[in-house]
Amino acid sequence: MTRIDAKFAELKAQGKKAFVSYVMAGDPDFDTSLEIVKGLPGAGVDVIELGLPFTDPMADGPTIQLAGQRALDGGMTLEHTLELARRFREGDDTTPIVLMGYYNPIYNRGVDQFLIDAKAAGIDGLIVVDLPPEEDEELCIPAQKAGLNFIRLATPTTDDARLPRVLQNTSGFVYYVSVTGITGSAEAQAGDVGPEVARIKASTDLPVIVGFGINTPEKAQNIASVADGAVVGSAIVSQIASGKPVAEVLEFVKSLAAGAHRA
Repeated sequence: MTRIDAKFAELKAQGKKAFVSYVMAGDPDFDTSLEIVKGLPGAGVDVIELGLPFTDPMADGPTIQLAGQRALDGGMTLEHTLELARRFREGDDTTPIVLMGYYNPIYNRGVDQFLIDAKAAGIDGLIVVDLPPEEDEELCIPAQKAGLNFIRLATPTTDDARLPRVLQNTSGFVYYVSVTGITGSAEAQAGDVGPEVARIKASTDLPVIVGFGINTPEKAQNIASVADGAVVGSAIVSQIASGKPVAEVLEFVKSLAAGAHRA
């Protein structure tokens, strides 16, 4: 059982919905990023999504693109991202970390070496948005054999014919993208999301967590009420980009987490 599996089992036993937060590793710099990540569990975050900076983040909107660019400009690399996870793990051995990014940096490092290093750093799961199910032999299956969850995205365009293939080797949880398009491009609507989550849950026992288009505690609560939890990324990254102190960023995260946990 991974930390992700254990966390969702714990939440289910408590009758609670999950709150997942996304931050870009190294934004605005390594030390500040590490301080923010260390503070996330205390702010109510159940699962941390740690963005891996990449030069061509095709699924991400301007907010997260710019965060990745700031991190890259500051010298952030895959190795430094794993180092950030290692440093976090020195004080927290229970909060799950999902590394979210693109395949190129992993391919460049070599899949076998990457999986060894990610496991050693305390990474629990992967979201690699540019590897479709047809490429499962490339990373998904090796990752699961190494003890890492491989989390797949389902979207409004994932129809009933496609869904079984998407779910086939998914583990940990299913990430439902609530809107068609890039991150931060539109607002999630519970009335649209609820039936889609129900459709997915009819085909899997995995938790279904909804992200994209959630930027207030009220929206986090509304979306979590029709799913197993909510993900917030761009709204948190915007707080960091504005130069707010770490304490203020974490207070904002705390309000979002409280919204999801009220669901």
